[in-house]
Amino acid sequence: MNPQLRKLALDLGPLIIFFATFQFAGIFAATGIFIVAVLISLALGWHLEKKLSPIPVVTAILVVFFGGLTLYLHNETFIKVKVTFLYVIFGTTLLVGLRFNRLFIKYVFGEAFDLTEKGWRGLTLRWGLFFLALAAINEAVWRNTSTATWVSFKVWGITGLIFLFALAQTPFLLKHDAGPEQ
Repeated sequence: MNPQLRKLALDLGPLIIFFATFQFAGIFAATGIFIVAVLISLALGWHLEKKLSPIPVVTAILVVFFGGLTLYLHNETFIKVKVTFLYVIFGTTLLVGLRFNRLFIKYVFGEAFDLTEKGWRGLTLRWGLFFLALAAINEAVWRNTSTATWVSFKVWGITGLIFLFALAQTPFLLKHDAGPEQ
């Protein structure tokens, strides 16, 4: 399997399983299955790559922690705020790193893009602010809509927003490409 498709399957698989389980069995069953699916995805990623990126590790830790609280306390609020915490952690990490000249986004995308230093700094700022915006949007959605609407937003809305945001970065990436002139 193509490495990019495999990564996509490992990233999106647990979300799709969460969504499908929710449709048939509700938020608590979906949360339990989600925890298991995320851990399996993490284990498969390790088995296939012999290394783990920090993003799936942090995600798995938060899913297990907040998902566990959701199940133990039988309170769906915890799985909903997990999304907020995840994006606050990502956004804050990027922005604080930027402040101290640590371009963590380069660690994630460094093999995919060859950017100028200004490009990496700009991309870091953009993604950091975007993740904080996602956290705020998640808060608004889960606090003001039904659980079913939030689940759909979590799986399809956030995934779509991330895809569109990444696509919207194309002109910026091209402008700051450090590669040889074509």
